[in-house]
Parts: sequence; structure tokens; C-alpha cells
Amino acid sequence: MNRHNPSKPSATPEHAATTIVKTLQDAGHIAYFAGGCVRDALLKRQPKDYDVATDAKPEIVRKLFPRSRYVGESFGVVLVYIHKQPIEVATFRKEWGYTDGRRPSEVAFTDAEHDAQRRDFTINGLFSDPLKLNENNQPTVIDYVGGIEDLKLQHIRAIGVPQERFDEDYLRMLRAIRFTARLDFKLDPATATAIKNNAPKLGDISRERIGQELLLMFTGTRPALAAELAQQLELDGPILTEENHPTSLATLKQLRPNPPYPVALAAWLIDRNTPTHAAETHITFDAIIHLFDTQNLQPILNRWRNALCLSNEDREALKAIILNLKQINAWTSLSIAQRKRMLASQYWNYTNLLAHAVHTGPFMDNLDTNAEQLHNDPIGLNPDPLVTGDDLVKLGFKPSPAFKVILNKAYDAQLEGLITTRENALQLLRSLSHT
Repeated sequence: MNRHNPSKPSATPEHAATTIVKTLQDAGHIAYFAGGCVRDALLKRQPKDYDVATDAKPEIVRKLFPRSRYVGESFGVVLVYIHKQPIEVATFRKEWGYTDGRRPSEVAFTDAEHDAQRRDFTINGLFSDPLKLNENNQPTVIDYVGGIEDLKLQHIRAIGVPQERFDEDYLRMLRAIRFTARLDFKLDPATATAIKNNAPKLGDISRERIGQELLLMFTGTRPALAAELAQQLELDGPILTEENHPTSLATLKQLRPNPPYPVALAAWLIDRNTPTHAAETHITFDAIIHLFDTQNLQPILNRWRNALCLSNEDREALKAIILNLKQINAWTSLSIAQRKRMLASQYWNYTNLLAHAVHTGPFMDNLDTNAEQLHNDPIGLNPDPLVTGDDLVKLGFKPSPAFKVILNKAYDAQLEGLITTRENALQLLRSLSHT
């Protein structure tokens, strides 16, 4: 119950969706939970959201739920708000006449069985009735496509004829990989064959949709498995607008689960562009620095940005964390000030994650120990400067390119604890300005 209003139930997505199902059933309609929420519940995972499917026409749904709006009127999808929780309610439908590998030219309302058959994979084609509990006090599952058995077998299998499912939406080929990697399931052989046969058609999909799907795959628990499947099924080429290029993924496999997207991309970029003879083992920092200077890296970044519709932020992060490996490699020769500047830099955490994937062992362990010590330094990693350019002007110096050099030296001295007061800093400015 809601603590602030005991008469009002807790507004969780599950409760909101159950309320919708009950309202529809009380009005004489069939209504179920549908798709991913059913799959996740059967896998003992917390569903991220809840969808409802019903035989009620969209206009009936709108009448039953005044706080609602169309979000896909031609597809019979209504967004209903229950206690401020948005729940998608879709009328059972069938679709046909796909001409562009994405959108159907014809849609008709139908029953639950035919609605299930239009969906992508068997594990996503399940329904459940939260108001009709089974002997285990769990919602009764309605399965028209063999999804329960595939969950038990841990298989990702296209519903019906795989070729037909992929002709309806080529992006489903990437979704198959994402679900396989996310759940650590096996890809059904017939489904895998259909993906490989249709891989070039992925290029007909908008780059934005491809980029969004790769983001979901690479920020999941098994990005290396997703990349490995993409390469095996020859989807890596159309994903990146490059040639199919199977590689060992030595760097990507070392990343921790759920990495930041730019870090996973950087690891894949390194693996894909490492010479074959070096790819069998971990590539060294020296090799990366040699292979990926700014001149060599920029064309790849431009191509990947266009292929994946990367944001400016992701592109800049991807570039920075690869180039920053040069500083990681030089860590032992860096001054305290240089180390602090690096630790305070915008992409340090990303760079560190990638560095651990490239190089495991004492070097990175020692670096992390040094970094922790510097984080605990009372001076801090990026304290406010004791002096600024205004102080140089007040000392009688005209603004010039030398200002930056002088101020950087003063700030380095501050970071290293050589000066601790503003008076010390001003004295240092006077001495530096005369050198």
C-alpha cells in the first residue's frame, strides 16, 4: 500500500498493468501481459516494463482509460497512464506486405494466437494472465509458439519460418544476437543460418536503429559474445560498413560486464584493427600507440561515427580513451603533477577500464595503487588554482602565449605541494616570468 495514501495501491508498473488487464477483462475483453515481461518473469528476472495485449479495439481502450493517448494508432497501440505509470496497450494484430524490411503495408486486428505468430522469437511470443493463477500461484502462461520449451532449452529461435521473420524486419537479426548474448542462450541453427544468408540486408536499415541496437548489445553483460556472434554471422560488415572481419576479440573479452559504450567500442576497434599475428594474444600498449596515432585513428572514427550514428560525446570519448593509452604506458615516467592531471581528466575512468582490458598484471595493479594514493592526497587532484592570468596582468605582464606556460608550471608546483599559499604562488609567478 502507498504510505502517503493508504487507500491507493502502490503505483508499480506491474500493478498498473494488472489494473489495466482487470479493467479490460471486467469489460468483457481478453487481456494479457505480453512479450518481454512474461519472458523475464519466467526467467526469475525483474521485468523492465510491462506491456498489455488485448482484443479490445483501440477506441475501446481509449474510452475505458481516459488518461491515455495513441502512440501507434495504425498499429492499435495506446499508451495508458495508471497512477502516473505509462503502460502500452496493444490490440492483437497481424501484419503483412513488408516491402522495406521494417514496416508492414497492411495491418488487421486479430486474436491472441495470430498476434503471437507475428512476433520475432518464441521466447518473446508468450502471454500471461495475472488474474488467473496456476497451482504455483503464478500467472497462467499462454504459449502458442513453443516459447516455454525454448526457455527451458535456452534457445533463441525465430517464430515460424526464420526467413519470413527477418524479411519483416531486418533489425531482428541484431536482436537475435542481443538476446543470445544477454541471456547466454544458444542461437537456433535454422535461425542462425537465416541470419547469415540475409546479413547484407542489414545495410538497408537506418544507421540510427543499428547504432541503438549495438549500444544495447555492447553495454550488456556479454559484449564480446555479441561481437563474436556478429562476426560469425557476417553482420559485423554491415554494422560498421566494413568488410566481414573475424578476430579473436582478445581485448573485448577482458572487459567487465556492462561496460560504458565508448569503452566497448574502443576494445572492438582495437581488436578489429590489430594485425592477425598479434590478435591471438593481448596487444601491447606500444603496439596500440604505433597502430592508432591520430592520423590512423581518425578515418576509422569517422566511418564508425557515420555507421553507428555516434553522438559527438561518444565519438570524442572513443578517440580520447584510445589516445590516452599513450599516457598510461608512460605512467612510471610521469611526474606527480602529470599523473594528477591525467586522473582528473574527463575520460580517465574510461581509459582505465580499457587499459585493464589491454594489460593485466602487476603494471596496472601498481598504477591503481598509485592512483588511489593520489586520490587521497589532501592537496587533491584538481584544486582551484592559487593564481590566474589576472595575477600576471596585475604584476605588469602583457597577455601572451607564455601566460599558459607560466600558469601551467605554477599549477604543477601546486599539485606537487611545492607551493601551498597564494603568496608562494605569486613569488613563483615573478620568478617564472623572468626566465
